[in-house]
Amino acid sequence: MSPGPDSNPNVRIERVDVLSDSWYTLRRVEFDYRSANGEWARHQREAYDRGNGATILLVDWERETVVLTRQFRVPAYLNGHPDGMLIEAPAGLLDGDDPESAIRREVEEETGYRVGSVTYLFELFMSPGSVTERVAFFAADYSPDDKVADGGGVADEGEDIEVLELGLDDALGRVASGEINDGKTVLLLQWAAQQRITR
Repeated sequence: MSPGPDSNPNVRIERVDVLSDSWYTLRRVEFDYRSANGEWARHQREAYDRGNGATILLVDWERETVVLTRQFRVPAYLNGHPDGMLIEAPAGLLDGDDPESAIRREVEEETGYRVGSVTYLFELFMSPGSVTERVAFFAADYSPDDKVADGGGVADEGEDIEVLELGLDDALGRVASGEINDGKTVLLLQWAAQQRITR
């Protein structure tokens, strides 16, 4: 995690305990925080570290289509999603790569499309109250000719991913209806809707 724990003079990290290091790493952090009135107080929080990630929206502006995926997500299922099958923009962890290299790898594994130039959009913390992950957002043009494989993810990693090509209006309609409710995907589709207005 960076920047280091001494970069904010109003924060003193007192203790960090690893609670779990199975799938990813869960830490309990005890720290002192100096509030705006100058008083110090002791706090305790837990932070889940799964590494940083990247996501991308593939857009065919001529046909006004996008490429998304559908896969089972245990946390969403446990929190009341009817079947746990989320429609999402392709994404993945960096796994030691820079964000652009990682998203090129992930999009080909998940969708079978090999992208040309990609556009970096921004980086966001998706759930900063409990998860350390920072996600780099990208967009790229695509066409049917860019399909080089079936996609579906990496079977050895337990991935079973359905590839969806949707009209942009259809995808935005699914956001409005609540069928698409993954945060990164909603952000990218709203970006695409705004871009379409200004093109």
